[in-house]
Amino acid sequence: MSITRKFFGTLPDGTQADLFTLTNLKNVSVDITNFGGIIVAVSVPDKSGNMDDVTLGYDSLDKYLENPAYLGAVIGRHANRIEDASFELNGKVYELVKNDGENHLHGGITGFHNVVWKAETIAGNGCEKLVLTHTSPDGEENYPGNLDVRVEYSLTGDNELVIDYSAVTDKDTVINLTNHAYFNLGGHSSGDALKHQLYINADSFTPVDDECIPTGEIRSVKGTVMDFTTLKYFAEGISSEDIQIVNGSGYDHNWVLNTKGNLKGVAAELYHPQSGRLMQVFTTKPGVQFYSGNHLSKEEDIIGKGDTVYCKRSGLCLETQYFPNAMKHKHFPSPVLKAGDKYRHTTIYKFGIR
Repeated sequence: MSITRKFFGTLPDGTQADLFTLTNLKNVSVDITNFGGIIVAVSVPDKSGNMDDVTLGYDSLDKYLENPAYLGAVIGRHANRIEDASFELNGKVYELVKNDGENHLHGGITGFHNVVWKAETIAGNGCEKLVLTHTSPDGEENYPGNLDVRVEYSLTGDNELVIDYSAVTDKDTVINLTNHAYFNLGGHSSGDALKHQLYINADSFTPVDDECIPTGEIRSVKGTVMDFTTLKYFAEGISSEDIQIVNGSGYDHNWVLNTKGNLKGVAAELYHPQSGRLMQVFTTKPGVQFYSGNHLSKEEDIIGKGDTVYCKRSGLCLETQYFPNAMKHKHFPSPVLKAGDKYRHTTIYKFGIR
C-alpha cells in the first residue's frame, strides 16, 4: 500500500490541512484529511469491476468547516449522546455543552471532528499507515484530563480499512471514539440507501426515549423491527409505527454486539445487491450504532462531492462504540479511562463483492 499527500485547504486561522490517499495493489483507495480525521472518499469496485466512491463527503475543506452531519469524521471525546449534558466522575459533576436539545452530542463544539490533527506516515506490517495525533487539553469542553489521542489508518491488500484508536490521560476522564462515515455502496451519488440489506450480530439493543437517549434497558430484538440477525432490507422497518422507530425518526440506535470485543467475529454486514458490493464490520467495541441518515435533510439538503445533493437517507452509519449514555447506566460497559491506563479500540471496514 502507498500513501500520497497533497494540500487540501487552509483554515481561517491560516492552518493548513492536507489530503492523504491510501491505495493498495487492487487500486482500491481511501482519501483522508487530517482536518477532523475525516474519511473523504472510499473507492471500491462493484461486481463488474467498476470503481465508485461509496462514502458521503465534500470536495473541499471549506465545506467541512461546517459539517453538521459529521460526514466521515472522528468523533470524540465522547461519541453519541450524554443525557442532560453532564456526568459524574469520582464524586464530581462535569457540566458539558448542550448541543442536542438538553443533551450533549459527539464531544461538543470543539470536538475532534473540528480540529487539525498532526499527521505522519509510518511503515508497518507490510504497508504504510497514516498516523494522526491530537492533544485535547484538560478542561476542553469541560472534560477532565490532558488527553493524548492517536488514530492510525491503514488499507490492506484484502481491501480492509483498518482504524486503530488509542489514548492516554493524566487524569481520570471519559472517552468513546468512533468514526461517523456515511456509506452508500451503490455510490455516494446513487440516491437513497434504502436498497441495502443489513446484518447486525446482536440479539439485543438499547431502547431510547423520545430524545434518542438510551433508557438503560437492554432489550431483545426478537420479533421486532430491530432484529437484523439475518441479512434483510432495513427499509422494511424504516416506516414502522414501532415506538423505537418513531423516537429515532428511523434507525438511530445502539446494538449490543454478540462479538463481545472479538475482532475476528463479524459485527455487522452491509450488502447492496444491485452493485454486488459488500462491507463487513469488525470491532473490539461492545456496541454499534446504526444510523439511517434520518436527519440529513433536517434543515436543508447537503451539497456534497460533485454537487451531489445528499437528501434524507442518502447514506447510513455503522458507528462502533461504547453504549451511548453509559455514564448514567453503570451496567453498561464503562467509557471511563483511568490516569495511566491506555484506551485501545480497533475497527475494520472490509470491502468485497458477492
